[in-house]
Amino acid sequence: MKLIAGNSNAKIAKEISNKLNIPLVDSIITKFSDGEIRVQINESVRGSHVFVIQSTNPPADNLLELIFIIDALRRASAEKITAVIPYYGYARQDKKDAPRVPISSRVVANLLTTAGVSRIMVLELHAEQIQGFFNVPVDHLYSSPVFVEYLLKNEKLENTVVVSPDAGRVNRARSIAKKLNNLPIAVIDKRRSSPNQSEVMHVVGEVKDRDILIVDDIIDTAGTITKAAEALKYNGAKRIIACVTHPLLSGDAIAKLKKSPIDKLYTSDSVVIPEEKKIEKIEVLSMANLFASAIKRVYNKESISALFD
Repeated sequence: MKLIAGNSNAKIAKEISNKLNIPLVDSIITKFSDGEIRVQINESVRGSHVFVIQSTNPPADNLLELIFIIDALRRASAEKITAVIPYYGYARQDKKDAPRVPISSRVVANLLTTAGVSRIMVLELHAEQIQGFFNVPVDHLYSSPVFVEYLLKNEKLENTVVVSPDAGRVNRARSIAKKLNNLPIAVIDKRRSSPNQSEVMHVVGEVKDRDILIVDDIIDTAGTITKAAEALKYNGAKRIIACVTHPLLSGDAIAKLKKSPIDKLYTSDSVVIPEEKKIEKIEVLSMANLFASAIKRVYNKESISALFD
């Protein structure tokens, strides 16, 4: 087994390396003066099963880095190449929902497959059916074991309702509610007028005088989650916390969070949060142990689903 890291999330790659007690492959991943990406692997990977750790959040250079690393490994005679993707970019563009638009998530899958990847390991896809875009095995990991373990140890949940911010997250909310000692759930009826713009209509479920746990997979501009929190507060909710897997936090997301009634936002380290966006409300939980366990199981040909049973 060998591990190699791109530049998008070097911190989680180093933590995974430490937990597996396997050093990262010596490599150069930088840019030429004109901005083109340069990849050079400085040690033999012939016959190895190589795990490439790289998130593909913007800028697009992160995705290109991953593709070039995979191609370099294939040409260096690596036996197997598994792309370990803490955050899979373009996952929200997974269908043709308007005239003359691409299915970008499928295009990314094609690029990775063509580059020579043998297997995909990804955390919390926006839509699980994206797995079907690949013609190679996909290991779909869930952040819920990490969040649930932390919440049970650090939060008082006796008077809590688990809230899905839209109908598409209901199954995930129900799953987490079950693991948190069968908490009740509620749903926000949300209408989206355009990308990154949503309008909360009303709350379905009893939230008056209850603490709230909002669960979602991505926080981008923070419009959805802050409007959901405002609607919940208007309906009589007390303390509001949120668990969101991927902290993109683009645009004025931090300003919205600061003004919002959300008391605490728990998120993962699938995407690196810049120092200027780290505020007291945000607490990052590491997914390194989850990835290390999954990588070890894949290498040893053991069950991945056992991690979530």
